[in-house]
Amino acid sequence: MVSFAGGLPAAETFPNLCLDSATKDWMQYGASEGDQPLREAVADELRARGLSVHPWQVLILSGSQQGVDLVAKLCIDRGTTVAVEAPTYLAALQVFRFFGARFVSYSAEDPAPIVAAAAEMTYANPTFQNPTGHCYDTAQRFALVDACIRAGSLLFEDDPYRELAYEPSARTPLCAALVDTGTPWVYQGSFSKSLAPGLRLGFLACTPALLPALTRLKQAADLHSSRLGQALALAALRDPMQPARLERLVDFYRQRRDRFDALLKVHFHDLARWSRPAGGLFFWLALDRLVDTRKLLPIALDRQVAFMPGEPFYADSAPARGRLRLNFSHASTEDAARGLAALAEVVRTAN
Repeated sequence: MVSFAGGLPAAETFPNLCLDSATKDWMQYGASEGDQPLREAVADELRARGLSVHPWQVLILSGSQQGVDLVAKLCIDRGTTVAVEAPTYLAALQVFRFFGARFVSYSAEDPAPIVAAAAEMTYANPTFQNPTGHCYDTAQRFALVDACIRAGSLLFEDDPYRELAYEPSARTPLCAALVDTGTPWVYQGSFSKSLAPGLRLGFLACTPALLPALTRLKQAADLHSSRLGQALALAALRDPMQPARLERLVDFYRQRRDRFDALLKVHFHDLARWSRPAGGLFFWLALDRLVDTRKLLPIALDRQVAFMPGEPFYADSAPARGRLRLNFSHASTEDAARGLAALAEVVRTAN
């Protein structure tokens, strides 16, 4: 099976992590907020990104997906209006639906629906968005921030792909513009894409008033995130070779992106349109026909290739979008060539 479905990092990019520096203290129960040295290191990193936070505003997560769950538990009741991009991160939609959200859709080009609907929460993935790979430019960032301020909408900014930038891009967190405005915000990131997803570690920072409730919700969910994982993440952040490692990581994925783009031009030139993403892990294809790509998936699986249909990434239930998301980071060039050839044949012969 060749899989373009998940957002899997390439295993060959994982660093050699060592626990030699971890003492027995790291094996004991810890604070729900996370270990203080890691919170300080994360706060330092966020300040370098332009987001002014203190270490006590940082909450260490068991993966950024936990952050989606905690924020939804705190902020969404049945009927709460939540603004989401069209399309947006599938797993966030699933969680928000579970808690009873009522969706309104917006786009990077038009955030006006946030204001018109007086959305109580706005979920955004503005830097190398999942699934499209789009990165908001500076004007789009200011427009979305302004819409949240005008609507009084809590901005929940999900930023797991920021480190994977292959071209110069605007990457300053949107939440940086909200710190002194009185508009509530939550910003979250992840160690999964830049370090190792098996650690299941992420982090969030937020408006101070939200932190006590989010901490209590996390305490009820899992007491605290793995302290051994936190020790490994802290060691990686403190490693003087960390910047060089990230440069190698970005270069590896840039090359894999470019090879995937070249293969798409071979196999999908007459079937779809796409843009080469400036960062992240995905290509977003718009097929030349409005095929329901959910119906193509079982056919593709029979031919030993997996992909993500585009329809589930939308908040509404339109029957056919003709979109599909392809992950380029995991498969080797040889596997990608084989998988794209098979997938193109599935699309070409679809009714």
